[in-house]
Amino acid sequence: MRRFLARRLAHGAAVIFIAVSLSFLLLHIAPGDPFSATLASASIDPATLAQWRTAYGLDRPILEQYIRFLGQAAVGNFGPSIRYHQPVADVLAAAIPQTITLMGTALVLSFGFGVPLGSWQAAHRGTTTDRIAGTASLIVGSLPEFWLGLVLLLLFAARFPILPSHGAVDPMHDLFPLAERVIDRARHLVLPALTLALLSSASIARYQRATLLDVLPQDFVRTARAKGVAERHVLWKHALRNALVPTIVLAGLSLPALIGGAVFVERIFSWPGMGSVAVEAFAGRDYQLVAGTTVAGAVLVVAGSIVADLLHAVADPRVRAR
Repeated sequence: MRRFLARRLAHGAAVIFIAVSLSFLLLHIAPGDPFSATLASASIDPATLAQWRTAYGLDRPILEQYIRFLGQAAVGNFGPSIRYHQPVADVLAAAIPQTITLMGTALVLSFGFGVPLGSWQAAHRGTTTDRIAGTASLIVGSLPEFWLGLVLLLLFAARFPILPSHGAVDPMHDLFPLAERVIDRARHLVLPALTLALLSSASIARYQRATLLDVLPQDFVRTARAKGVAERHVLWKHALRNALVPTIVLAGLSLPALIGGAVFVERIFSWPGMGSVAVEAFAGRDYQLVAGTTVAGAVLVVAGSIVADLLHAVADPRVRAR
């Protein structure tokens, strides 16, 4: 298990290195810099702009900037954010917990909806209800995140105003009693988490249906039926347990999709997470903050992938032997 974990950590480190290097290079080869993009005008002295570029090291050769950037990123020091006027670490410390809360809730809901739906479809394969559910899953899974988010926003926050339309908490949240703070937090989380969960659960349901249909014809399932085990026990206690092993891998693979979708969803619902911060950082060419969000996103994806691999290895000893 240690060698298995060491290989996964080495692969994860390589992925993070490639991600941050590409983000650095793509930003720096584009014309302009943070100051020319946001501050340069006839009212600003060119000497002042030169001083700002010097203060942030933007006047140095790109190779020197890259080496300096890697050294700082290795210790988690990305410097000050040009847009927020505070250390990047502080900006990310406020945004990352919000994104983890949103993604974690969406991931739990996705598997809570998708696995039972896919299993039910497999148990009723070929029926009209299976075809209807499959078609509905395909339609929902193909919807763009921003479109579905806007529809839910218009439906449940505008047409029927039963849920908050933006933010993570009410402006008066800190004055509420504890129970009301929990309810307020949950109400703000419903629409963005539901948007991501609906899209992911549709794909999970189709995947779970296919894997369960591969397991049902196997010998151990036929043996259980021959022994007189009830069909629902055959499905839920024998077949599903083995069909869940490939689905575990899907949990890790879902994180990149959730992070990508969270960028749109967080903007639509004004959720103060990493997606919103990343959009503002890219729009303002905030090099330090872009690097920080890229590293944070890569770490989250790699961590999710490693956890999924470890769970897969625990469930299937053959994986550890590879």
